[in-house]
Amino acid sequence: MEKVRRLLCVALFVFSSIKFSFAQGTLTLTLEESIRLALAQNPNYLAAEEKVETARAQVREAAASFFPSLNAQGLQTLDEKLFVLEFPSFIPGQPPQRFSIDFTKDYQFSLSLSLPIFTSGRLTSGFKQAKYNHLSTEEGARQSKQMTVFNTKQAFYSCLLAKDFVKVAEEAVEVAEKHYKNVKSLYEVGMASKFDLLRSEVQVANLKPQLIRARNSLKIAELALKTLLGLDLSQPVEIKGELAYEPFEPDLEESISKALFNRPEVSQVRYQREMAGEMLKMARASNLPTIALAGTYNFWADNLNFKKDNWQSYYTVNLAFSIPIFNGFATSARVAQSKAMIKEIELADKGLQDMIRFEVRQALLKLNEAHESLLSQEKNVEQAQESLRIAELNFSEGMATTLDVSSAQAALSQAKTNYSQALYDYVISRAQLEKAMGVETEAMSTKANKE
Repeated sequence: MEKVRRLLCVALFVFSSIKFSFAQGTLTLTLEESIRLALAQNPNYLAAEEKVETARAQVREAAASFFPSLNAQGLQTLDEKLFVLEFPSFIPGQPPQRFSIDFTKDYQFSLSLSLPIFTSGRLTSGFKQAKYNHLSTEEGARQSKQMTVFNTKQAFYSCLLAKDFVKVAEEAVEVAEKHYKNVKSLYEVGMASKFDLLRSEVQVANLKPQLIRARNSLKIAELALKTLLGLDLSQPVEIKGELAYEPFEPDLEESISKALFNRPEVSQVRYQREMAGEMLKMARASNLPTIALAGTYNFWADNLNFKKDNWQSYYTVNLAFSIPIFNGFATSARVAQSKAMIKEIELADKGLQDMIRFEVRQALLKLNEAHESLLSQEKNVEQAQESLRIAELNFSEGMATTLDVSSAQAALSQAKTNYSQALYDYVISRAQLEKAMGVETEAMSTKANKE
């Protein structure tokens, strides 16, 4: 028995360890996985999706107005003052006779039915308005999706850029330490001065804080990404991918056409224009007549029991006709409001299209700028590497100083940093262009599946 108990304890310990290890396991994030998590867990996007559900329910509510309504009501009279009738006395000289009569029943139950027959288009306009609002809300959710995808790309690319900066800083420290060891060896045999040794040692010390800052920036970038993805901030993650250049030469006019066709904001304004048109119809219809069918079926009794002949019933069926005559000019005011709203939306639509054209042109200019900068920085890295090689060779031969080597090292680090920044600017510019065009494409600018 004791042996079995020990085995159970060991099994429980192993299971707990496995569960804890699984909970603390590192989550590998590619760009595609990051976008999937953002769309599944980002609270802002999920809130936009819930707005769509709300609008869909409002459509069902508007459709319910076409159907009849049936209501039940129960009433118990707790206290009442009876109606008193006075009759003259049949005996001369006697006072008149008074009688208390109860015209009501203590228990009343009723069923009432109401069915709209003609509303001058009010119900139809209300339903269409709810439908257009639903479509507009869907476009708003699509806009939120595009923004969430763009923000995810930006956060993911920022992590990749931070990783590159860490790599550059680590390489700089490694090169500086290697040079320090070389200078130290030369100093020990009398081929390098004390100044060169101290200079190389100071260079290593100066580079280490930059490495610490780069690593800290990477941690901050990962925290920002995890927050966007709705992950626990204590969850370890591994960012898998790298910034990469892919040729992309979009046409300006084609890009603008796609943007005006695909952007959800354009569709939103169009649906809002339709909603305003239905509001105008409803405002005008408030001066028109309505016809409805109404019916009531009543039961009442003085005692709450279900004996035979205790309850009495009656019903009424009515055709109700209503026409507004005067409402203090409220209808004309509502019509004026709707017309002004339509004009406002038309002007907003024009402003939106101008803004979309500007965003597309701006994104294309930034993309071209980033492309040119990337090409120049790529060549600059090659030149800086060659410059450092020559400086180290000349120093070994006594033809250069430690300051020359340090300057070449700093130039190479700066060139690599500029190249990584140019790559980041390029992929971000492309993502901005995709967002400006309203194109819902997964990012193509990273080698996310590269081992």
